[in-house]
Amino acid sequence: MNNSTAETQTSSFVPGGRRRHRRAKQSGAGLRRTVVLALAVPVASAALAGPSAFAAGNGNGNGNGNGTTTTAGGTSGGAESADPSDRQMAANLDARVLDQRLGADVSGVVLDADSNETLWDHDGSTALMPASNVKLATATAALTVLGPEHRFTTKVVYGHGTLTLVGGGDRTLSSADLAELAKTAVAGLKKAGLGTVKVAVDDSLFPAPALADGWNDGYYPDTVAPVRALVVDGRGVQDTSIDAGQTFAGLLAQDGVTVSGDVTRGTARPTDVPVARHQSAPLADTVKKMLKTSDNNIAETLLRMTALGAGRPATFEGGTEVVRHVLSHRYGISLDNFEIHDGSGLSRTDRIPAATLAQILELLTQPRYAHTLSAILDGLPVAGEAGSTLGPEWGRFDDPHSQCAVGKVQAKTGTLTGAIALSGLTRTDDGEWRVFSFIENGSTAAPNDIKDAMDGLAATVNGCWA
Repeated sequence: MNNSTAETQTSSFVPGGRRRHRRAKQSGAGLRRTVVLALAVPVASAALAGPSAFAAGNGNGNGNGNGTTTTAGGTSGGAESADPSDRQMAANLDARVLDQRLGADVSGVVLDADSNETLWDHDGSTALMPASNVKLATATAALTVLGPEHRFTTKVVYGHGTLTLVGGGDRTLSSADLAELAKTAVAGLKKAGLGTVKVAVDDSLFPAPALADGWNDGYYPDTVAPVRALVVDGRGVQDTSIDAGQTFAGLLAQDGVTVSGDVTRGTARPTDVPVARHQSAPLADTVKKMLKTSDNNIAETLLRMTALGAGRPATFEGGTEVVRHVLSHRYGISLDNFEIHDGSGLSRTDRIPAATLAQILELLTQPRYAHTLSAILDGLPVAGEAGSTLGPEWGRFDDPHSQCAVGKVQAKTGTLTGAIALSGLTRTDDGEWRVFSFIENGSTAAPNDIKDAMDGLAATVNGCWA
């Protein structure tokens, strides 16, 4: 539980919907240059607002708890001018949000992206621990600053008897990619009459790995590896750069080149001769992979590459500064009560309101941002999608309250001890977008039970009620 000052929780369905102000957006060429220049001025951090301590009373998912429900007019129930299906959805959410499995600190919001209205709000501005929903902010900033077609380059250079493998922040680099680099390098060595080399790795693109505020040593290397600019096959080891260099050296040896001594860490010289290079798949593909599987390592690497792309240091601080700037200044998203310290959401000091996450997702419904941000929509797990974090192997959307939403809800999951989130989108029968975000902190129920309750909320937005 967070110890911040408690607030009174309320749910509300606004008569006719509540219009939300949108700041004028910047568009056109020069976006990334503008982001870089603007970041010359530090962005101030927003004050952190604590979660509320709502007492769910005897709520058990049937709407009979003691939570307070209000509307904009101060009366219970929907409005005559509102769409009947939206009124029913709001009433159903008012009941389901009291489910005891969700605990006392739960927030949520539902937006009508087509009409720019807030359809339901249950303490949506309260800042809670968002877990991996932070990756939505990271992905948005990365695609905006670098562009969806951006590729990361891994190089091999030669000088002074040493082949140096230079990391370029490609978290998807594979052994097959290294094999191609080795093959090209061997051909060049043989052409030059060289049969013996030393091997070094240059991962100087990123500063020495560090722990983010809210991380602990136990995260390394299983939950997240120390963040370096060079890694192969996504291996979770303490020194991914040396590991990649050793793999590269082994491939050289297989092709008949003698590698002298151990793989060392070094810095490529400007006079070194370029020997080989590999470019990753487009950033859009990397973002999709990160979101489908909630890959912490990709998220932290993208945070650093985004910082570099905006002219900031490749650190937690540099990356999160850029994320804040992009969300606020590029897209006009409110940063009230918004606080992040990493790119993956592993930090237990991260705080984001559900309303902010919903605003980020709402961008995906706007055609003007489709080219830049469509990879996020494509990468969001689909309810019941095998191989994603909403797949049946994780027990998602598999109970009577959520099964009818299989294939109809796209959402980003978030799971930490004491924090579970689910934020995404779905369409009505008329094809209109509904954007939602739900976050709970501190529930004592079993994690799978909490997730079932969360899935039920998302399914309710889709129109399910059993």
